Amino acid sequence: MTMKRGPHFYPVILAGGRGTRFWPLSRRRRAKQLLALDGKHTMIQQTVSRLTALASPKNFWIISNGDLRSAIVRQLPKLPSKQILAEPAGRNTAPAIGLAAYLLLRHDPDAVLGLFPSDHVIADEKTYQETLKIGIDIAAAGENIVVLGVRPTRPETGYGYIEVGAPAPSQSLRVRRFTEKPDADRAAEFLQAGNYLWNSGMFLWSARTLTHALEEHLSKTASLLAEIAAAFGTRKFDSSLKKLYPRCENISVDYAILEPRSAKGEAASNIFCVPADFGWNDLGSWTALYEHHSAKKPTPGANLVLAEKSFALNATGNYVHAPGKFVATVGVTGLVVVETDDALLITTLEHAQDVGKVVKYLDENNLDKLT
Repeated sequence: MTMKRGPHFYPVILAGGRGTRFWPLSRRRRAKQLLALDGKHTMIQQTVSRLTALASPKNFWIISNGDLRSAIVRQLPKLPSKQILAEPAGRNTAPAIGLAAYLLLRHDPDAVLGLFPSDHVIADEKTYQETLKIGIDIAAAGENIVVLGVRPTRPETGYGYIEVGAPAPSQSLRVRRFTEKPDADRAAEFLQAGNYLWNSGMFLWSARTLTHALEEHLSKTASLLAEIAAAFGTRKFDSSLKKLYPRCENISVDYAILEPRSAKGEAASNIFCVPADFGWNDLGSWTALYEHHSAKKPTPGANLVLAEKSFALNATGNYVHAPGKFVATVGVTGLVVVETDDALLITTLEHAQDVGKVVKYLDENNLDKLT
């Protein structure tokens, strides 16, 4: 059975990040979302594919940057290229989703937007789609903001959390507050408490709700975005975007809208969380990728070696990416080794979160060919 597509639902996919923790495979013009880290298709292709059950290709909007836009257009040929926009300057998530809201409000006053990162993994697509349908209906019903909350399976310190309160209609819960990434002790407390969920970074709201929230909490940026949107479809749009967008505030939607809105109180904020467990993973590092793939293996702690051929002796729990090579691992445990034509990364599963610091070093030393 195929799920009915909603004519007023518009997925907005944010695809401007560099994915620096996947260096050296991820580069400025070949970021994480353009890589096939989890199968044959790239991360952004998978993101679009699982949303096409709910929205037709003409309803998709992609917000990226000048380095990545042309590659995204090539990877997503069924999407209207004019709806794949390149930010002239990175301004975080609030201006990006805000621009989409103002554009869509002019196009369809009943538009409901979904905000989706371009580089997440979803194992159970049917449950994911059913969960989204619940959230879309709540978002369409009034000035409501909906967040998808993932039921935590471990005391994870790498994710933000949502504290939920009273039950609300349609299997949702009212949101009390958003909590930043906790330390290990607090993460364990959250897991034990039972009313904290991982913040998936996926939100739903009507274009009207979002523009109203921007006008309330981020008024200067809201007026700039409205002016840019008014030029869409005309010859002035590119110059308007280039001139006005960099003047928008550099701020995430969490800080700009969700935190001040949640501060109004659980009953008054109209923020709802739809809890779900659909095998979500944000694949934030080589370690997360190793754990994601090793979970599918029959033997815990197995080596994961992407190579022409490989040999292991007294070696366990290693991740090696060296296509076209013969790889031998001997007497090593917990290594991450990634080879490209011009770079070699050697780290451990424990320290793979720090790989982004390599890119920072390369940027600071003007080693642009390696970034």
